[in-house]
Amino acid sequence: MSRTTDRLRRVRLLLAGFAVAALLTAGCTLPTFAPRVESAGEPAAPAASPGAAPAWRACPEVADDLVGRGAPDMRYECARIAVPRNWGTGTGTGATAGPGTGETFEIALLRARSTKQRDRIGSLVLNPGGPGGSGVDTAVFLSFGPAFGGLPPAVTERFDIVGFDPRGVQRSSPIECISDGDLDASFGYDPDPRSQQAFDGFAALNRKIGQGCGAKYGDQLPLYGTEQAARDMDAVRAAVGDDKLTYLGYSYGTLLGATYAQLYPQRIRALVLDGAVDPRQGLVAGSESQAKGFERAFTNFTRWCAANAGRCPIAPDARAAVTSAIEKARVSPVRGDDGREATAGWVFYAIISSLYTETGWQELARAIDRLEGGDPKDVFRLADAYAGRGSDGHYSNLFDANLAVNCADEDEKPSLTQIRELQSKWRAQYPLFGPALAVGLLACAEWPGGRDPYPTGAAAGAPPIVVVGTTGDPATPYEQTGALASMLGVGRVLTWEGEGHTAYPQTVCVTDAVDAYLIDLTVPREGLRCPAR
Repeated sequence: MSRTTDRLRRVRLLLAGFAVAALLTAGCTLPTFAPRVESAGEPAAPAASPGAAPAWRACPEVADDLVGRGAPDMRYECARIAVPRNWGTGTGTGATAGPGTGETFEIALLRARSTKQRDRIGSLVLNPGGPGGSGVDTAVFLSFGPAFGGLPPAVTERFDIVGFDPRGVQRSSPIECISDGDLDASFGYDPDPRSQQAFDGFAALNRKIGQGCGAKYGDQLPLYGTEQAARDMDAVRAAVGDDKLTYLGYSYGTLLGATYAQLYPQRIRALVLDGAVDPRQGLVAGSESQAKGFERAFTNFTRWCAANAGRCPIAPDARAAVTSAIEKARVSPVRGDDGREATAGWVFYAIISSLYTETGWQELARAIDRLEGGDPKDVFRLADAYAGRGSDGHYSNLFDANLAVNCADEDEKPSLTQIRELQSKWRAQYPLFGPALAVGLLACAEWPGGRDPYPTGAAAGAPPIVVVGTTGDPATPYEQTGALASMLGVGRVLTWEGEGHTAYPQTVCVTDAVDAYLIDLTVPREGLRCPAR
């Protein structure tokens, strides 16, 4: 397999849903959808002052570094814009008092423009989710077209594809305060620390991480919240020269888009929100929703396994095989050739990784089977691709940003006693995923920064917004789709009766409906449900 094809295959897996690992490791209840590849290239020269026109330059090296080449018939240009660190009440010059006053963040942009473009409509701005996912990387990946899970020519020939790294992410004034060692410890930790000593140890690790980030960033930590990023997105809209925003947001990107819709309803042309987050769910309710969603997806995997024994080496009882693998890893983890141990935590994240796409189910079965035979390489491959851990053990700043954004957004702060009680309760209800989602709450419980919750109201005055949901979605369970559409007041639900995280552009039915909306502003008919195939 060529370097390019292999990278694009990994990208397709990751684009199907990046890091609930960030969710579970960093205690985040919001789902993620983000390709994780090391930041490639510098998008542009330093930004000018806020509001100044960006200076675009050719940057083919970004695609070269990420994938090995650019997509056919695509040109890549990069720029930077400056935004106020603290937007305050949303004025163009930012807050006049408080943390970050008078200071700026740089936001990195990349646009992919087809050489076959005709009748240009404007820019399609992307957010892959996370929070912490790189829109710059995603714009490159999606420019490769349908063969690799990218955008169809009907869209790329009418729009510039514009990705941006949100504040604090990769190339945009990145927040960096968690060591590789602490991330290894967090991912490798038992996902269900049952003894009080083990639970206290995980709480202490989260406390250490929080204290380190607090010591470095202090009272500026709340400035990484979603509402600030949504105001940055309006600066992106202005920078690309569009009077109104056309936007495609996945997973956490639906929350970012919904926040934008409430702040700037009159500046929207079209918004597609795929893999919906319910903004009105609190931290605990959101975590339980995901525990339920992952249990449902795992049950679907076990049923597939039983019905496809020829492709599932852990059939007929896949649940028993997976549960046994985790239990054995707690007692005697398999050691790889490099000495690294496949602890219960790493096995758990391999499971999480595989549930984001139906194509990952066979990979999970093979990884668990080979682990039983003493080979952990496939477990590490799945877990590392999901966690964004390089072969050298280095991580990007995805998890730093993920934790900062989620904890800035969330004003609910359960006590350690409450979290311990939820761990036990959810173990009984959602045995494989419930305890991990419960102890994941520790990170924001131990986070030192202030809070800046996003708004949770209607997008009064906005045009129809398309909200896409997948019935088998583990990370943003389908039930949240209608909830987001209802909250916005102008949402139109499009349902995909499929498996995995997010829907567009998975099938002809979904793709045709979304394309018609993006291009012609034709809203999908009420109650449209697209079949799995």
